[in-house]
Amino acid sequence: MNYPLPLASLSSAPIEPDAMQRLGEIISTHIQDKRYPGAQIALAHKGSLVWEQSFGQARVGHGHEADTKAMAADKASLWLLYSNTKIIMATLLWRLHEQGKLRFTDRVTQYLPEFGKNGKDAITLFQLITHQGGFPDGDVPSATWNDHAKVREAVCNFHVQWEPGSRISYHGLSAHWVLAMVIEAVTGQDFRNVIRSEVLEPLGLAKDLFVGLPQSETPRMAFLYEPDDKASNGLRLRDESTSRVWQEAGVPGGGAYGTARGMVALYQMMLQGGMLNGVRLVSPRTLAYAIQNYTGDRVDAFMGIPMHRGLGPHLRGTTIGMRGLGSLAKPDTFGHGGVGTSYCWADPQSGLSFAYITNARVPDPWHSIRLDQVSNLIHASIKQ
Repeated sequence: MNYPLPLASLSSAPIEPDAMQRLGEIISTHIQDKRYPGAQIALAHKGSLVWEQSFGQARVGHGHEADTKAMAADKASLWLLYSNTKIIMATLLWRLHEQGKLRFTDRVTQYLPEFGKNGKDAITLFQLITHQGGFPDGDVPSATWNDHAKVREAVCNFHVQWEPGSRISYHGLSAHWVLAMVIEAVTGQDFRNVIRSEVLEPLGLAKDLFVGLPQSETPRMAFLYEPDDKASNGLRLRDESTSRVWQEAGVPGGGAYGTARGMVALYQMMLQGGMLNGVRLVSPRTLAYAIQNYTGDRVDAFMGIPMHRGLGPHLRGTTIGMRGLGSLAKPDTFGHGGVGTSYCWADPQSGLSFAYITNARVPDPWHSIRLDQVSNLIHASIKQ
């Protein structure tokens, strides 16, 4: 299936005409300053793609034995989405909930009976997806990723670090490994296959978003880097760029690959009441149930600020600042990011969805500062 969003002029969207040019200048400055080699952005409005642009290099072509050929970033480049993956996972969970195959109020033990050991018997799917499960540091060793029976055993052996539900603390990968095993228990299929058949293929996004990257798609993959003061270009290649175990696993909390236009299309589905290109994936009521602030202004202990968590995305809310979505965002703006690299979001009031993805994992404080800079430029340019 072809990409689901038709192209439209930027002038059809409620945004200042020079906004994307100004954003491009900021991104080009970042690249010149060697913050990251490449980037990709996309902007969609009310069912159309109104902007798509790639910058710099997907691969730098030196500094590592596996990185020998420079490759310019282009619209076909696939970027590691890190925790933007959680939104793809959430979309599938919403669909399964609507189909009556699970409920977020259910205990995990209804699907994984052996999960109840080590103080986890009362944990619910709601607590997992809102980062209240109590085991943020639970680890699934990479050696088990290709054997899901061992993955299930690993998550069931997690120990709680604090009483589930008593606090919020971002579970980077642990909670979503559990959710993946719940999906497999419910469907009887590999969670990666279910995501493809139930979400990506129906929406026409199976060539833009991958949870589990096939070998055939690796030529499109942008390599991922991180800062290194000792390197001539200030960057070193990260292991994700060379590990087929990582790429194939589709780590459910952070291992998807995709394009910026793929992510803005996924968010357009949400903005359009669960429909994309004539295909209804979920109902408006399911979306209203999922995309709301369930955690109020409670502070996320890992983030250090309230994150206003829904069942997957988080919302801007009304606190003074907000990670990634932009401090100038309207309170009902929702989205998610990827560690050190990216953020994608949707604004229900304007009908715009936006994605900004880069290929270097950079630390805070610069990472969060630049996300606010990038998102705020878009918000400040919206003519509504």
